[in-house]
Amino acid sequence: MPDLNCTYKPPPVKCNGFDPRAFRWALTMRLAVDEINQNSELLPNHTLGYEIFDSCAYPLTGQRAALAVLNGLNEEDSSTCSVSSPLLALIGESGSAQSIVVSRILQPFRIPMISYFSSCACFTDRKNYPTFFRVIPNDDYQVKAIAQLLVRFSWTWIGLIRGDHEYGRFAVRGLLRELQGTNVCVAYQEMIPLLYNSKRALEIMQVMQNSSAKVVVVFSAEGEMTPFLRDYMTQDITGIQWVASEAWITSSVFTGNNYYPYLGGTIGFGIRKGHIARLGDYLLTVTPQKYPNNILVQELWEALYGCNPFPQSASQLPPCSGKEELLGQHSAYTNTSSPRVAYNVYKAVYAVAHSLHNLLLCQPSSGPFENKSCAQNNNILPWQLQHYIQEVKFIIAGEEVNFDLKGDSVPYYDIINWQRGSSGNIDFVNVGLFDGTKPAGKELVIQEDKIMWAGQQSEVPVSVCSPSCVPGSRKAVRRGEPVCCFDCVLCDSGKTSNQTNSVECKLCPDDFWSNNERTACIPKRVEFLTYDSLGISLTVISAVGACLTMGILIVFFYHKNTAIVRVNNSELSFFILFALTLCFLCSLIFIGEPTFWSCMLRHTAFSITFSLCISCILGKTLVVLAAFTATRPGNNIMKWLGPKQQRAIIFSCTLFQVVICAAWLIDAPPFPSRNTKYERSKIILECSVGSSFAFWCVLGYIGLQACLCFLLAFLARKLPGNFNEAKFITFSMLIFCAVWLAFIPAYISSPGNYADAVESFAILASSFGLLFCLFAPKCYIILLKPEKNTKQYLLGKEKK
Repeated sequence: MPDLNCTYKPPPVKCNGFDPRAFRWALTMRLAVDEINQNSELLPNHTLGYEIFDSCAYPLTGQRAALAVLNGLNEEDSSTCSVSSPLLALIGESGSAQSIVVSRILQPFRIPMISYFSSCACFTDRKNYPTFFRVIPNDDYQVKAIAQLLVRFSWTWIGLIRGDHEYGRFAVRGLLRELQGTNVCVAYQEMIPLLYNSKRALEIMQVMQNSSAKVVVVFSAEGEMTPFLRDYMTQDITGIQWVASEAWITSSVFTGNNYYPYLGGTIGFGIRKGHIARLGDYLLTVTPQKYPNNILVQELWEALYGCNPFPQSASQLPPCSGKEELLGQHSAYTNTSSPRVAYNVYKAVYAVAHSLHNLLLCQPSSGPFENKSCAQNNNILPWQLQHYIQEVKFIIAGEEVNFDLKGDSVPYYDIINWQRGSSGNIDFVNVGLFDGTKPAGKELVIQEDKIMWAGQQSEVPVSVCSPSCVPGSRKAVRRGEPVCCFDCVLCDSGKTSNQTNSVECKLCPDDFWSNNERTACIPKRVEFLTYDSLGISLTVISAVGACLTMGILIVFFYHKNTAIVRVNNSELSFFILFALTLCFLCSLIFIGEPTFWSCMLRHTAFSITFSLCISCILGKTLVVLAAFTATRPGNNIMKWLGPKQQRAIIFSCTLFQVVICAAWLIDAPPFPSRNTKYERSKIILECSVGSSFAFWCVLGYIGLQACLCFLLAFLARKLPGNFNEAKFITFSMLIFCAVWLAFIPAYISSPGNYADAVESFAILASSFGLLFCLFAPKCYIILLKPEKNTKQYLLGKEKK
């Protein structure tokens, strides 16, 4: 780069190296112009002229070339710009950075410019580039295609390398925009300097080696990539899956055998392939003998053969005849099997020719300009030609060529894969296409079975920051790191994920719960007090209690005429035994699946039977108390506690409980409910009490009866007599109250089937307590001590 300090006249810029591929593009333009001039139907009676300038793929030289072509003078000519430009249109530039400079220079003169290789998205700005057209797709389509490719193969962790120019800058910006909202993250971004620097290149390669990203997307031109890849090979770096932009994916420079171990498997989007029938033969006609004064032909020979075909030149290379035969290794120049950029050059020239042809066919009074005028054939202005370029539409080699309002052409790419050829070199294999005219999401068509990946692998390479989260887990982003770097966290209980890399776990519906793997929602396990181990135990105990009670009832009935049965009010004893039998049996109602009827029956049956039992015991307590106090002179209390009065007490006390239960069932009856709050992984079927107030009223009434019975029995516990039943009633009520006082906290803290089991156990425990305390001593005397079963013994009058 020359030192432009404005203190001296800068020397002419000299280009370093020679690009046979770019020279082939220039010759393609010459071929197209020759064909047009020989075509009697296109531009008849007119000859298309041209002049070719070398910009050296550098903006500064491109600027000088543009000024020179505007002046119509040689670049070395020192005369002033005194002649108006003969230029109507310009074909070029190849690079976007050069095109920006040239387009801005041409803009004041309204000279149209058709580029064959400048794909920067910046040119869609019609305000800044009103005269710019191109036959290569806009990079916005390329970055969209690359983004879809990355998503298609699940490459979520990539590296980005670009050249130091507008093309690379806009392409990277566009790709980052396209990747927003996807799972793809960029591990690093590096830039190859415009003036190549090996030290900086080695730093970039060090970043590539240290990164876990194995896919690298490159937006760079062939000229920058050539020295970079040479240094890359010297570092012996492998395992990188390259994703190339159209700027170098079809470059023949990299097809040599030595490139394959490092670049094999590269995939990218290439310009649409075309067909130019005469190009191959035409290139062979360009020889030093035919063009002895063409400096570019000399440079071509020097680049291809390393010799100088012009002895009169000052070249330091050994001389040669200039008749050397073009060989296979000269594919950078001779490869015309699938012209892409050259085909774009071909289309661009024909676009100018067709536009100029349409301009010349204009009929006065029907033209597109002011007052429907046409351009003058002998004085065509560039802006007039630009109008026709904007409107041009023609078919070449079966393809329709036209431009949209932004100067862009139809977006179409071939997907190219670099595979090993038969001779060990790199072949460009077409494995799919991107058609921008198709609906969104359907543009990309890939034949995956034809792709050979880096390292000559048939399986798609993996490039992720974190391994995929399996179904049943979710991604948890690491603090301070990109979203592609995450940890896998097992879904919480009750939540599932059935896809790989789920962002969140979905909550299962109310009646479902997650399986152990957290991959599916399964119906919740339904629990209630069943006839399993616990249910069977309670059933057996209940049956034993009922049978034992019935046995005692039979014993009492058989010995109904004995003193101990008669003295202790046999009728009340039979009532108590009947009530206790019902108490034992009502515990069975709590076992089994709750239903509407069983829920209503559970608490009401239990409360009424216990109320009946306690009412009977209360009646017996009153009788005992009255019997012992009636011996006092003038006490006539027993006439108020006869059999009818006893039955009335039992009936009225039990009736009050029946009224409470009836009101309960009418107002808010118990009902079956599904409890999912206590343990969310299961459904506990239980009976909701309906009205908590009524439930506690029922229990409270039974407790009140028991307390009253306990109090009266306690007062009569020391009355005389060998068999004072008040002592046993006191002890039975004490056990009854203790059981039910312990029941309340246990019942409240136990869910579902355990609550039912607790209540059933309380019923059985209190029933057994009453049974044994009231009837065990009597059965002992009846069955084992019959000598004590006399009235005298019971009244304490037996002889000593």
